[in-house]
Amino acid sequence: MGFSVNALLPRARTGGALKMGLYALPEEEWLQADADLAMRAAAFDAHPDSVQMTDATRPAGDELATMMGVAGGLEGAARSAWEDMCLLAPSAGQDVYRLIGAAVAFPTDWHPGDKIGLPLTALHAPIHGYEQQLASGVDHFMAKLKPGRIFGRCNWFVAPTPAFRWIEAEPPDLAFAHVTPENAGDTLFIRCERQTLRRLPATGAILFTIGVHVCALGELTGDNLQRMAHAVSTIPAEEARRRGAAYFAPQLASYAERHG
Repeated sequence: MGFSVNALLPRARTGGALKMGLYALPEEEWLQADADLAMRAAAFDAHPDSVQMTDATRPAGDELATMMGVAGGLEGAARSAWEDMCLLAPSAGQDVYRLIGAAVAFPTDWHPGDKIGLPLTALHAPIHGYEQQLASGVDHFMAKLKPGRIFGRCNWFVAPTPAFRWIEAEPPDLAFAHVTPENAGDTLFIRCERQTLRRLPATGAILFTIGVHVCALGELTGDNLQRMAHAVSTIPAEEARRRGAAYFAPQLASYAERHG
């Protein structure tokens, strides 16, 4: 899948219906090797609420840390890699997977404390169409995922900041107010999440990793610039509103037309 925005975008969904878009990954491509662990540590230290745990977290977190050759359970594992790490498992006697633990240094506009303990459908509630288009497929995949298999997927966001930790404090009309067709290459940023899923063999919990990669719009290859222009122009209206596309899409399209 690669470990950069330019490498990830060709496999990310453009417009149209939601889809999982999963790809099988070999073990050697699971996590990024050259991680900036100092940046990770600084983010966790500055935001202690980035780590959220339930009673079910410890066994799975300890298994994950042991698998990665580190100490400190879930948080120790997430501090040892570039990727944020979430653990999902069903409650006793249930088939519904819930978020039982999260160590998220670089969130994309969400707070782990708001999501901990929630089932998958509630976790994805802000995404229009998830329950109708994806929920049953995701549930089936989670139930059938075997230990030893690793799957990846990626997505994209258009952000007004290159910050790896992106918690939007302003409405989109203000957040993107500085963006023009002329400066969009330097003021719009493409944010990709490189996500992976695998089942831990002993506890049976599913590990969901999120590796964040960011670059300026002007750093995209020509093909990826046109891919982003197409993606932004074809996302469903409800999703476009959620992403605030009205406040960056015209500038992005104009920039892509002039630089494509």
